[in-house]
Amino acid sequence: MNQNKLFNRTRWQLAISYAAVMGLILSLLGIGVYKAIAHAHWVAIDRELESVAGTLHDSLELKLQQPGRLEPIVNELLPNLRLIGVNGIKEPIPHRHILSAINQGYYYIRLFDYSGKLIATAGAYPAELPPEFHAQHWQTITDTKGNIYHQISVSLHTKTQQDWGYFQVGRSLQDFNDYLSTVKLILKLGLPTALILIGFSSWLLAGLAMKPIYASYRQIQQFTADAAHELRTPLAASQATVESALLTPQLDEKEAREILRTIDRQNRRLTQLVADLLLLARMDNQGIPDRRQLCCLNDLVSDLVEELAAMAIASEVALTSELRVQQLLNVVGDSDQLYRLVANLIVNAIQYTPAGGKVTVILDCSHIEAIIQVQDTGLGIAAIEQGRIFDRFYRVNSDRSRHTGGSGLGLAIAQTIARAHHGSLSTRSELGCGSTFILRLPL
Repeated sequence: MNQNKLFNRTRWQLAISYAAVMGLILSLLGIGVYKAIAHAHWVAIDRELESVAGTLHDSLELKLQQPGRLEPIVNELLPNLRLIGVNGIKEPIPHRHILSAINQGYYYIRLFDYSGKLIATAGAYPAELPPEFHAQHWQTITDTKGNIYHQISVSLHTKTQQDWGYFQVGRSLQDFNDYLSTVKLILKLGLPTALILIGFSSWLLAGLAMKPIYASYRQIQQFTADAAHELRTPLAASQATVESALLTPQLDEKEAREILRTIDRQNRRLTQLVADLLLLARMDNQGIPDRRQLCCLNDLVSDLVEELAAMAIASEVALTSELRVQQLLNVVGDSDQLYRLVANLIVNAIQYTPAGGKVTVILDCSHIEAIIQVQDTGLGIAAIEQGRIFDRFYRVNSDRSRHTGGSGLGLAIAQTIARAHHGSLSTRSELGCGSTFILRLPL
């Protein structure tokens, strides 16, 4: 197949098409996976912040007494609590207890009074964050160094439900961005690698897909070449005979009749060859016409042995039949085609059996099928050629086939008829020991 430019180009086109489609699908899938992972982690971050903010908010409100004032007991809730002094200096207050939710290294807390003034910070508070307050519930902000933070703002009330101010819980998105960067890197490295593997696999799969097509193409090429060769031989013989007659000044009656016999013989050969080719083409496209009826194989074998006895005598071959069943074996099928199938096997056996040999037609059966065996004592068929004897125009011995007038289509027609009747045709042969063709048909 690699030597044929048309199939090689088609294989490349199929491989590229497969790879392009699969690459597009994988790319869309990779984008979808990335978006899904990012969304899942973003939702997880929001839930974490809501959980931490909710827990601290409820605990703080139980300890706040006056608006804008932090009670000393707040130290028990918030780690690293720092009050913002009058001059903006942060004054640490020693803490006695650290809440585990804030002690994870990337949470920070900011407390604003009701006017939006920053009062205190806690947790892992980054100094680069702008101190301005924004009342949005969710915010994503950036510090002076370009670091990104995500935070939630909720209002605070005193124990007596007075407005105290605002409470913010936020966290750095550095770990989130690092994780997404890792996912991107994996996708950037994984997708090209997957595309390379897909391209290689597409090339192999395209080759596998093209194999039966290429085999059919080669079969058609071989069939066309063989048919042309078989048609050319009788045509050339007829043409040579006609030209020879035209070059003869005077033809007597005997010579004219001999020329006509030669032309008639070649025309018959052409007619038979064309009829066989048309039959095979019709069977390939339409199958055997629906003329199925009960066909008695006992009568079919007996009739054929009787009719072909004269041919066997002329070839000095003993033709006999052996019925190994007592009952009548009936199959459903086209009797004319089945007759031709078995006749082809018997004629083929007679033609390829030397003088003094023997051809035996055996009728037997199993539980579900009838079995017809045609045994001969001919030269046999080499094992390497047994797989091709049912190919069209294939002949084990071309010289002998031409001498007997064979075209190499008899066994191909027999195989096609057997398959059309849901049966099988096989051979068993050894060089020097003869051949046995076995036909199996469902009862």
